Amino acid sequence: MLKTLRNAWKDKEIRKKLLYTFMMLVVIRFGSELPIPGVNTSYFADFFAKQSGDAFNFFDAMTGGSFTSMSVLALSITPYITSSIIMQLLTIAIPKLEEMQREGEDGRKKIAEYTRYLTVVLALVESTAMAVGFGGQGLLVGYNDQGFLGKASLVIIAVLTMTAGSAFLMWIGERITEKGVGNGISIVLLFNIVSSLPQDVSTLYNTFMNGRIIAVQVVAVLMMLAVAVAMVVFVVYLQDGERRIPVQYSKKMVGRKMVGGQSSHIPLKVNTAGVIPVIFASSILSFPVVIAQFFTPDYSTIPGKILMMLNSSSWFRPEMPWYSVGLIIYIVLIVLFAYFYTSITFNPLEVANNMKKSGGFIPGIRPGKPTSEYLEKILSYIIFVGAVGLIIISVIPIMISGVFGVSRLSFLGTSLIIIVSVILETIKAIESQVIVRNYKGFLND
Repeated sequence: MLKTLRNAWKDKEIRKKLLYTFMMLVVIRFGSELPIPGVNTSYFADFFAKQSGDAFNFFDAMTGGSFTSMSVLALSITPYITSSIIMQLLTIAIPKLEEMQREGEDGRKKIAEYTRYLTVVLALVESTAMAVGFGGQGLLVGYNDQGFLGKASLVIIAVLTMTAGSAFLMWIGERITEKGVGNGISIVLLFNIVSSLPQDVSTLYNTFMNGRIIAVQVVAVLMMLAVAVAMVVFVVYLQDGERRIPVQYSKKMVGRKMVGGQSSHIPLKVNTAGVIPVIFASSILSFPVVIAQFFTPDYSTIPGKILMMLNSSSWFRPEMPWYSVGLIIYIVLIVLFAYFYTSITFNPLEVANNMKKSGGFIPGIRPGKPTSEYLEKILSYIIFVGAVGLIIISVIPIMISGVFGVSRLSFLGTSLIIIVSVILETIKAIESQVIVRNYKGFLND
């Protein structure tokens, strides 16, 4: 890999792309430090400190801390990610969009354009909800002392600033894709998550090493490195793991030539749904907890105790083990969403029909419906294995947080899946460009 990067740096065109990507990331870092005019920059930092839920920590990691500091890039690219997921679901549900996607490059450009429009709409809705909902509670400075026009101006400034910041990040991501290396949106997301790494290292140091003897510090460092390396290796295997279904194509006469007869395979990824199940499960559990915060819940009552069970910060606490019952709901939701998301993004019947039309078949399985049923059976098993892998990755940081009292680490769990996936994707993109320019990369070593 290092050899590939060295070869890429030697090439003038690739070097320009790498430098362009780096400069765009520098611009993002500057934007993350610019506060929104008229906003209390510490409001959401204090609010999040009271929540400590998994969804909140992941959301803060996705924004690179820009949300808790309420910078102009507070929404980051979360509206774009949400709109992309919505468009993906709508493409399956709406035949016209599905047909548009099959049109090729022109159709994909139209869908990308709709995604941009939806991103701006979502950014407007999210920023308006925050400005109006939290403005009078301390988010907007001097909000309660203003008249109607004064309050409206504070809300409008905050909404326009956050919406413009989200649109600007979307534009940067597309420019990186066009003029830089890799997928720009993914790289922006990776950069935001990695930017929280120094704070995480400081948290680990203060928790396990500060004030302790050298021997204890060395053991702590070795154990933390072992856990981190083990999780990275596990995520790499989970992301790259796939079940290859062999496909054989029948020979047929075309003119005077016999064509076909080649062998191929259908790659079924183990983690077919990516991080979507974890995000959905965390969001659903966190939703009632967030709503309850507006009514000052009494945690000594039964409803209050149920809220504590739904809050992942209460799990694995030695002093209150009964609250970990909520973990069962979390695990069930991850499994359900893994099956649900895969079912709407992969259609075994459509794959079977396409194979039948092109003369392909799975050895030992009859074409048509038997092939579809066979794929459904294999896919059902693979989805469960992938869901178990997601559960392991997402639960380990929660367990560390509960047992040792450590604030949630942004580079573990769901974030680690994104980090590994984007790095592997970017390295492959660089490798392909190096190969095009007749360089020998690490894949050939």
